[in-house]
Amino acid sequence: MLRVLAVDDEVPALEELAYLLRQDPRIEHVSTASGGVNALQDLVQMIGAGERFDGVFLDIRMPGLDGLDLARLIGGLPNSPRLVFVTAHEDCAVQAFELEAVDYLLKPVRPDRLAEAVRRLESAAPATGEPEIEDVIPVELGGRTRFVAQQAVRFAKAKGDYVRLHTVDGNYLVRMSLAALERRWAASGFIRVHRSTLVSARHVSELNFDGGRVTLRVGAETLPVSRRHTRRVREQLVRQLQDRSSSPGTLR
Repeated sequence: MLRVLAVDDEVPALEELAYLLRQDPRIEHVSTASGGVNALQDLVQMIGAGERFDGVFLDIRMPGLDGLDLARLIGGLPNSPRLVFVTAHEDCAVQAFELEAVDYLLKPVRPDRLAEAVRRLESAAPATGEPEIEDVIPVELGGRTRFVAQQAVRFAKAKGDYVRLHTVDGNYLVRMSLAALERRWAASGFIRVHRSTLVSARHVSELNFDGGRVTLRVGAETLPVSRRHTRRVREQLVRQLQDRSSSPGTLR
């Protein structure tokens, strides 16, 4: 089942496109964005929240950020969705296919032609079971978007409605709950060690017991482990650290 985003600055055209897409049994979910700028913002937020998009159906002539420029930006996103252009203009088809669009539809869109575009999108989508590209988190930095790779994150700490990701070269604040990040990265070796802290096992160099106090050494940081999480953290870390016998680090 496909999850798609429809983009058009003209509300009637957007509503019609979204309606037709929702009638297709191969489409699981349709989101909408009224223009290129809104679409880019929505995509960054949705990818940051762990949502998957298989395709974007986008108009070309839009104010602010047109469809071709938006397509170039989408191509730079991790696990970028495939593109289907939906436009009243015939003169951009060559540019659209240079951007590896799977189809180019002319308005007014015929249902049978849209169905063919969905078929092409479905054929172009990665098959279930293919290896996934490493997860990344998009971070807004003064008008720029930086993509922080999962493997670069040593630990994450809750900060209100946000999470601060700590990496070797800095830290980044993202709007996401720690619980959501834990669900997203648990299978990749991230362990909840405290109600406010999530740690990557690959970056833990020491597990220390000092009386009733338990701490972890992650880079230059010493992080406390709450009593509630101590037993599970100890068992999981010892198991994972033993599997990394070739990596530096000690267990005390």
